[in-house]
Amino acid sequence: MHEQLRRMKQDSTEHPHIHGTVTESFEPVKHLFEQQMQTMAEQQAQLCVYFRGERVVDLWADMTGGAGYSADSIANVFSSGKSLEAIAIASLVGQGLLQYDDQITQYWPEFGVNGKEGLTVADLMRHEAGLANFDTSIDMQDLFRENIKQNAIGRIIEEQTPSYPAENGNRREYHALTRGWIVNELYRRVDPSRRTIGEFLRDEVSGPLDADVVIGVSEAERSRIFPVQPLGFGYQLLQSLLPRSMGRRVVHNAMQIAGRLLRVLPLMFNRKDGPPPPFTAGSTPFDYFNNPDFAKGETPSANANCSARGLAKIAAMMAAGGSFEGKKYLSEEAWNTMHANPVHATMGGLLITRFTQGGVDRYTPCNADATRLERDFNQGREGFVGWMGFGGSIFQWHPELEIGFAFVPTSLHVLDLLNERGKRYQAEVLKCAEKIAGAGA
Repeated sequence: MHEQLRRMKQDSTEHPHIHGTVTESFEPVKHLFEQQMQTMAEQQAQLCVYFRGERVVDLWADMTGGAGYSADSIANVFSSGKSLEAIAIASLVGQGLLQYDDQITQYWPEFGVNGKEGLTVADLMRHEAGLANFDTSIDMQDLFRENIKQNAIGRIIEEQTPSYPAENGNRREYHALTRGWIVNELYRRVDPSRRTIGEFLRDEVSGPLDADVVIGVSEAERSRIFPVQPLGFGYQLLQSLLPRSMGRRVVHNAMQIAGRLLRVLPLMFNRKDGPPPPFTAGSTPFDYFNNPDFAKGETPSANANCSARGLAKIAAMMAAGGSFEGKKYLSEEAWNTMHANPVHATMGGLLITRFTQGGVDRYTPCNADATRLERDFNQGREGFVGWMGFGGSIFQWHPELEIGFAFVPTSLHVLDLLNERGKRYQAEVLKCAEKIAGAGA
């Protein structure tokens, strides 16, 4: 509480220590970054953007006054890792080893019990597998690579029974942690070398690209991790009572937060029997985020540790159709198939999403009758593809304008449910890129 009060009293005119460079055409993004680091409740943050294969924004800042934070520091980006697991599955498609409309049991026969026999790869990637929660908690050590390969997690998944939301037959429900666990099991069964997704990334993507993107942190990499820190709910609610003119340090005001909570909270209690906690050993919803065992294990949907530089470079490769600096990372067929067949559906009864069969969302212009929530989700991101992470991170690409975008903060704005503080950077990047494209540059 004292730390939250200290932040509330922090002088809004304090100048952050901004590091890095931008090209001239993207100077407005730097100005926005400086402003946001001054006015938002931030600790450390990185912002990196590629445009047409060139790194045009490369910024980072540390508001804590500490030492050691740099553009090469890494932090947990949570659900931004879902797009990395989507790339892993797409690589199998590109090799002709898997198809999205195949049943999972074609590659993993033991999966097909308790009502799961008809589930396809696309069902899983679109969050429509009915496995958003497991009926048992996971031991973090079972997620160590060596234990994954002993089928410690696979056995648990095989015993699960699908369960779907009750509303209108809609099957889409956010598989926040579980999609990564299931995808990892599928990937290692199909991959000819029987690698995990973490190993695939090192071997085929982040290693060759020299990108700091890791699932399954090694001992040598631990010292480079900066811990994430959720803002207290009380602090966020108190801040929301302030008008912007008085230095509010969160995106939304009290009425906006209340409106969203009124929609979200009923969904959290829409089942008679809630699922068990995701992890054993008495973990709270927050204390496992910075647990060294959590970082060491592989939860691709929620524990990729990355720098913005690393993610933006991978996003630049995806924005260019799977190539970067003359090297092909995904075949044209794999890239096209991954981005194909977006299906509109409400996720959790709250938000319209457009997940492709490859498991990435597409952000589109809103119609005149769009809800406020849909506008907040899409406006400023039109044309981007990918996903985002709990509390703030964003890892997305824009194929039409060839933009690779990544924002990696350590301060988690838990009540900014749609990562709108990061979306401000996306909107500014779009303005700069569209101006260049419009000038025929």
